[in-house]
Amino acid sequence: MKAVHFGAGNIGRGFVGLLLHEGGYELVFSDVAAALVDAINAASSYTVHAVGDGGGDTVVTGFRAINSAQHPDDVADEVATADVVTTAVGPTILKFVAPLVLAGLRRRDAASAPLQVMACENAIGATDLLRNEIMAIAADEWEELAGRAVFANTAVDRIVPAQPADAGVDVTVEPFYEWAVERSPFGDDPPHLPGAHFVPDLAPYIERKLFTVNTGHATTAYFGAAAGIEKISDALSDDRIAARVAAALEETSALLAAKHEFDPADLAAYRATILTRFRNPALPDTVWRVGRQPLRKLSRHERFIGPAAEAIERGLDVDALMAAVGAALMFDDPEDPQSVDLQRMLRDRDADAFTAEVTGLAASHPLFARVRDAVAARQAGL
Repeated sequence: MKAVHFGAGNIGRGFVGLLLHEGGYELVFSDVAAALVDAINAASSYTVHAVGDGGGDTVVTGFRAINSAQHPDDVADEVATADVVTTAVGPTILKFVAPLVLAGLRRRDAASAPLQVMACENAIGATDLLRNEIMAIAADEWEELAGRAVFANTAVDRIVPAQPADAGVDVTVEPFYEWAVERSPFGDDPPHLPGAHFVPDLAPYIERKLFTVNTGHATTAYFGAAAGIEKISDALSDDRIAARVAAALEETSALLAAKHEFDPADLAAYRATILTRFRNPALPDTVWRVGRQPLRKLSRHERFIGPAAEAIERGLDVDALMAAVGAALMFDDPEDPQSVDLQRMLRDRDADAFTAEVTGLAASHPLFARVRDAVAARQAGL
C-alpha cells in the first residue's frame, strides 16, 4: 500500500504521516520546501516525540519526499499508483494541490481501485474544497475521471508546536490525537488507518473540534499575548485568562448542544480534556505560534465568528466570544504578516468597513454590531 501526503511539515510528519506509517503504508511526502525535502530524503528514519503524560517515542521509516515545485510530474506519477492521498497544507493551499492530484488521476489505471482522498485541515469540509478545486480544473473531463477517486472529509486534532532549531526532521507533539473520518464515501473498502475512527456523520465532530479546540487555543493565545505571556501553558496558569477561556468554551458548548444535541455533560468533560492538554508544561507551545494568521481566524466560518454568529441567531450568549474577538484584534506580532495586515487595516478602515471585510458578516446580521463595537474599541486605543 502507498500513501501520498501533501505537506511534509511538522503536522504532516508528526501526525498524519505517523498514522499512515502505522497503517502500513509506503509514505511519499510532497512539499515545495527544498531544504525540508532534502532533509527528509537524507534521513532513513525520524522520531515522533510525544511529550507529557502517556507520551513516548515512535520511529517512522519507509518514506521519501518529492519537491512538487521542481518535479510535479513525479508527484503525479506517485498519485497515479497510490492507494491514499492526504493533505496537511492549510485550506488556502489546497488549490495548489488540486492540479497535482488531477494529473495523477489522469494517469491512473481506470481499472484500479479508486484513490482515497482525505484533506486533513483545520477547516470544515476541507476535502470537499479540494474536490471542488479539482473538478473546476477538470471541467467536462471530470465525468470521465470521477470514478477514479473517492473523497472523504475528516476532522483532525493534535497539538504540534514549533520545533527546536536542532530537531532536524524529528517532531515533538502532544500524546493526544484524534482523526475522525467520514465512513460512507468508502463503501465496503475503507482505508487502513488504525489510529483513526470512522463516523457516519462528520459535521458534529468537526464543529465540536473547531469550536472547542481551535476556539479555546486561539482564545488562550490572544489573551496571553495581551498579557505579555509567552507560553500557552503559562497563559492558562493565569486565573483571569483561564476564566475567560472557560467562558468562551461554555458559549460554544451551548451552541453545540443546541445544534447537534451533544450531551452537555459530555461536552463539559471534553472541554476539561482540552484545557488539560493546553496546560501541558512539557509542550513548548507559544502564544505567537497559536495566534498567527488572525485575519483568517476572524473570518466568517472560523473559530470565533462562526460559532458566535450561529449562537446569537439562536438567542444564546456571545459575550465571552466577543471578548475573545477583542483580544484577537490586539494581536500585534511583527513576524506574522497577517498580524501586520490586521493592525494596518484597523488604522486604515472605519469600523464598519473593517468588520464587513474581515468577518464577512452582512451589516444586517445580529452579530455585526457587536463585532463593529469591538473593532471601534480597539481603534480607539491605537
